[in-house]
Amino acid sequence: MQRKEQQDNWRKEIAPFEKPHMKSSVWQIVNTIGPFIALWYLAYLSLSISYWLTLPLLFVAGGFLIRIFIIFHDCCHRSFFKSKAANEILGTITGILTVVPYHQWRHTHSVHHASSGNLDKRGVGDIWTLTVEEYLASSFWRRMVYRLYRNPIFMFGIGPIYIFLIDYRFNRSSAGWKERINTYVTNIGIVGSYALLSWATGWYNFLLIQGPIFLISGIAGIWLFYVQHQFEESYYEDNKDWDYVKAAMHGSSFYNLPKVLHWITGNIGFHHIHHLSPRVPNYNLEKAHNTSEVLRQVQTITLLTSLKSLNFRIWDTEKKKFVGFKELKRYKTTEPILVKKLHES
Repeated sequence: MQRKEQQDNWRKEIAPFEKPHMKSSVWQIVNTIGPFIALWYLAYLSLSISYWLTLPLLFVAGGFLIRIFIIFHDCCHRSFFKSKAANEILGTITGILTVVPYHQWRHTHSVHHASSGNLDKRGVGDIWTLTVEEYLASSFWRRMVYRLYRNPIFMFGIGPIYIFLIDYRFNRSSAGWKERINTYVTNIGIVGSYALLSWATGWYNFLLIQGPIFLISGIAGIWLFYVQHQFEESYYEDNKDWDYVKAAMHGSSFYNLPKVLHWITGNIGFHHIHHLSPRVPNYNLEKAHNTSEVLRQVQTITLLTSLKSLNFRIWDTEKKKFVGFKELKRYKTTEPILVKKLHES
C-alpha cells in the first residue's frame, strides 16, 4: 500500500508538466533548426578559408543535430504538440534530418520504455546486456561477439554508422504498411536532400561538412542512451518482480551536465523523469525534476563519473549491479552452479 501511494504521489507531482505548450515548442523549433541551418551554411563558406575554421562549426552543428533529435524523440512520444498529426509531420521531417524513420523508431522506443530493466523482455530498442549466468553459459563465439559489441571503439565508432546509415534504412519484418511507407518516405527524403546539397556545394564539400556532423551527433547520441541506463547500480529484474516506476527511478540516471549541455541535449539527462512519464516535453523535464524532492532522489552521474560506465559490461543478478569482464575471474569457481541455475530457470 505504501509503495502504491508513493507511486501515485510521483505521478501527481509530474502530471502538471505533461502538457505541451505551443509557444515553447515553436520557439524550440526556431532556436534549434534555424541555428543548425545557419551553422551548416557558415561551415560551407569557411571551407574556402581553412578547414580548421570549419571544424569548430561542425562540432557545434553536431550538437544542434542532437537537439533536433530530441525534438524528433518528443514527437515520437506525441509530447511535443497536442496534435497527433503535427507530431507525425514534424517527426518525419526531423527524422529525415537525423536519418531516423519516425514510425519505425517510435515502435522500438515504445518497447524500450515498456520493458526497460525487464530481464525477460530484452532485445528491442535497448543495449544488448547479458547477465553473468548467461555470459558464462554462452559459447566461445557468442562471448567474443558480445565483447566486440561492448567494445567502446565498436559501439561508439562503428555503431552509429551501422545503426543510422544501414539498420534504419530497412523495415522490420512485422512492420505495418504505415511504418513501411514512412521508412520509404524518410529514405527518399534523405537521398533527395543529400543529392541537392551535393549538387549545390559539391559532393566533396558536402562530405567534409555532413560527415563530421553525423559522426559527432551519432557518437554523442549513442553515448547518452548508453550511459543513462548502464551505470553500476542500475535496475534489472525478472518479469514477475519488475516494476515500471522502479525501472524509471532506479534504472534511469540523472545525468547532471553543465547547463549548456543540458540545453543542447534537450534535457535528456533528466532521464528518470522522462522514463517515469514520456509525455513530459523536453523543455519541462528540468522543471519537474526541480519541483519535487522525491524526484531528485535518484542515481546521479556527472561527466567525470559517467566514464566509469565503460567498465560496466555484464549484469550481476545476485549483487544487482554491473561488473566488468575482468571481474569475471572471481566467478570461475561458481561457474558450474551459475550455468546449472540458468538452465533450471
